Amino acid sequence: MSNYTQLNMDDHGHNHQQGQATVLCCNCGVPMDGSSGLVMCYDCIKLTVDITEGIPREANLSFCRNCERFLQPPQQWIRAELESRELLALCLRRLKGLNKVRLIDASFIWTEPHSRRIRVKLTVQGEALTNTIVQQSFEVEYVVVAMQCPDCAKSYTTNTWRAAVQIRQKVPHKRTFLYLEQLILKHNAHMDTISIKEAKDGLDFYYAQKNHAVKMIDFLNSVVPVKSKRSEELISSDIHSGTAQYKFTFSVEIVPICKDDLVVLPKKLAHQLGNISRYVLCSKISNTVQFIDPQTLKIADVSSQVFWRSPFAALADATQLTEFIVLDVEPTGERRGRWLLADVTIARACDMGVNDNEYYVRSHLGGILHPGDSCLGYYTSNANFNSDLYDQLDVDNLPDVTLVKKHYQRSNKRSKSRAWKLKRMANEHKDLVASDIIDSRQAKQEAERAERDYELFLQELEEDPELRQTINLYKAENDNGHGVEDSEDDIVDENDDVDDDAPQIDIDELLDELDEMNLGE
Repeated sequence: MSNYTQLNMDDHGHNHQQGQATVLCCNCGVPMDGSSGLVMCYDCIKLTVDITEGIPREANLSFCRNCERFLQPPQQWIRAELESRELLALCLRRLKGLNKVRLIDASFIWTEPHSRRIRVKLTVQGEALTNTIVQQSFEVEYVVVAMQCPDCAKSYTTNTWRAAVQIRQKVPHKRTFLYLEQLILKHNAHMDTISIKEAKDGLDFYYAQKNHAVKMIDFLNSVVPVKSKRSEELISSDIHSGTAQYKFTFSVEIVPICKDDLVVLPKKLAHQLGNISRYVLCSKISNTVQFIDPQTLKIADVSSQVFWRSPFAALADATQLTEFIVLDVEPTGERRGRWLLADVTIARACDMGVNDNEYYVRSHLGGILHPGDSCLGYYTSNANFNSDLYDQLDVDNLPDVTLVKKHYQRSNKRSKSRAWKLKRMANEHKDLVASDIIDSRQAKQEAERAERDYELFLQELEEDPELRQTINLYKAENDNGHGVEDSEDDIVDENDDVDDDAPQIDIDELLDELDEMNLGE
């Protein structure tokens, strides 16, 4: 018999091959298959041949400690949590020579989070010898090097922004800006801003890119009547490459007319709006300005383009309203939407018990006013207006009083224990108080006026369901984490005997701030 082949005969006399040709490993002497042509066994090949040669066992990762982003060469900075798929992909891209082998598996090895070390275990396959595939595992340690990204570096220089949007409205109150703030928060239109600063008569939004500012301009045009103007300033230029860097400033002005303002329309504009009366009230502000004639219930909308073609100012604003007491209401039967025309008998609240002066006016508030109610209106019989448009009117035929809205008596308990709240934007209004307003008394007056405007805006939300549908209201919580309604008894004022008849916001209209955060994630 041969040394390489051994035959045995079975019971039927047939010959069968019992084994194959074998050779001994040249290194350890273990028998191995000789048909492969190898002179070394698989285990010895793994010990003597390193398929990971040329792949470094250490590497660096650049990390910005300010914004907590990692550098993905050449210039992209990305956010990646520890032991996340994004960070693992970044580590594999940073490893040179990995394309010479086949990656089978990669996983993190736990390290202390503050050690600035990231360890990754890799399993690869590669060809060690001819027709011989070897699988090998090894570890790579990454050192996290702290540095500063260009965006964070710009924040410490004078050129921190590339585009600014300056929003202004020349009115004595900030109710329009408070409403605009809620619209911006609801639609997340402020997500790309670098900073928001409060300025006189408005707000300033700063952006790192021009297209972000243009996006804000488009949003403002869709929600409020505005006009905008662009200007640019040269920062630097390169004569060799012909490139230049500019700062862009967008000046945005909101129509200086707010809801509940008394307005005298230009004669030509009133004719274009269907011969509406020139003596009207502003009933709504959206991307257009809506006016209503309280004596005929005619309604007209004026777009921002039409307004700025021949702009005009309000005759009187909501800060000049006078309180009246309703004595009698006689509806005429004419209705338009939520407005009902009625003849109302009223008297000034300050005249009650002093004289018998009464006023008979026609108003659009016939559906909500009842005898004994309190309402607010413009008392124009003894007023002097510095307006050319008002001087053109026949003053003798104008009403002495123009009613605007119903007035609700609110207790101090109501304003302190609302079961709802609004989100606010983080603006840098303190810088304005410190630098521009030197007199502390004037600063105190500004703070009181801002607080009063905010309270009036909250009251307007309680009274106007249509306005509430356009913004987000949230459930308020006290320090214990429970709703304000549960702790209402703790803040009752014994001296507060005001009959609180103001409308309340249903809890079904309120959103849970925690639920919204979870949905956003």
